[in-house]
Amino acid sequence: MMQPHRKREQAETARTAAEAAAGETAADAAAAAGETAADADTTAPSAAPGSGLGGGAEGAGDELARALAERDDYLDHLQRLQAEFDNYRKRVRRDQEHLRLSAAETVVESLLPVVDNLRRAVEATREHGGEQLAAGVALVQEQLVNTLAGHGLTEIAVEPGVAFDPEVHEAVMTQPSDDHDEGAVVQVMERGYLLHGRLLRPAKVIVAR
Repeated sequence: MMQPHRKREQAETARTAAEAAAGETAADAAAAAGETAADADTTAPSAAPGSGLGGGAEGAGDELARALAERDDYLDHLQRLQAEFDNYRKRVRRDQEHLRLSAAETVVESLLPVVDNLRRAVEATREHGGEQLAAGVALVQEQLVNTLAGHGLTEIAVEPGVAFDPEVHEAVMTQPSDDHDEGAVVQVMERGYLLHGRLLRPAKVIVAR
């Protein structure tokens, strides 16, 4: 049979061993926790100024601003090219129209003496009683005048008695007149014409003074 003091020694020894084991376990846990925290500090990226989530947002904003600026530049350049092309197309049309009118002007002007001679032939034939011949020549004259009218030719309306208009009349001479006021047309020497509304040849007239 074990003595009482022997039992107390065994109990104290067991308690001491348990406390030592508990202390070692707590120390190991604390050490492990410290190592985990150290590893976390080492592996975690440091937030440098201008980096991280805030820095990424700022960088994306800069890229977007540059892209929008480039888009605006391209759009402005395209609009300028479009305007230049429209102006070029209008200029080409104007030049073509001017060339067409100039060519027609040269041809029509060269035919005006023919019209004048036909008119004179009609008047001379009628004065000498050749009505049939005059009618034939007048028909040719009318056909030529109508053809030229189809190309934009218009005769300037002027008759004796109308006021002299320096815009469309050319005074070849002046003379006294009892029948007309001063500055009025006394006689039409040569008919004048407009081509597409522009003066091609002024009417040559005698003016009263």
